[in-house]
Amino acid sequence: MTQDDKVTGDRIVAASWWGTAALAATAVPAALAPDAVGPVAQAVAVVLFAAGIVVFLWAYAVAVGRSRAEELSVVGIWFLSGSAPTAVRRHLLGALAVQVAVGVTTASVRPFTSLAFGVLAPLYGLGLAGLWAARHGRFQLRPRSEGRSGPLPRSKGRSGPGQSSRPPRRGAI
Repeated sequence: MTQDDKVTGDRIVAASWWGTAALAATAVPAALAPDAVGPVAQAVAVVLFAAGIVVFLWAYAVAVGRSRAEELSVVGIWFLSGSAPTAVRRHLLGALAVQVAVGVTTASVRPFTSLAFGVLAPLYGLGLAGLWAARHGRFQLRPRSEGRSGPLPRSKGRSGPGQSSRPPRRGAI
């Protein structure tokens, strides 16, 4: 990213590209020489996958906390749709796309080898995209019902055809 493109959360963007570079730098040579470099590529893929699980759960926890006041969406969190500036979205989803391409391609070149672990590594990129959105993304505020913050009151009486007597359910995210 250039100096003009620096935004909040640029460490997350940089971490995504560093992980992508580590995956590519180990998986591509391992596809050419699986006996020599395969264990290193496997270790990198497993570390990225494990880190991705941690980051994914961290992002989810932050998103759940924000969902009390804001209307978050799955595509807004994990795929940055409408929640991130174009430059951030391009970088994070670009790194994710490269991770998927490297993982799938190298696993396809050498099936039934340790390179198959490369298909798990993109969880790292997906988790970082979610973390960026959960921490820095822009979402709309939830509308308040007449100043009340508690649950919606149940309607009294009978419902008409096709109408439920229950208020609409609000999800966590």
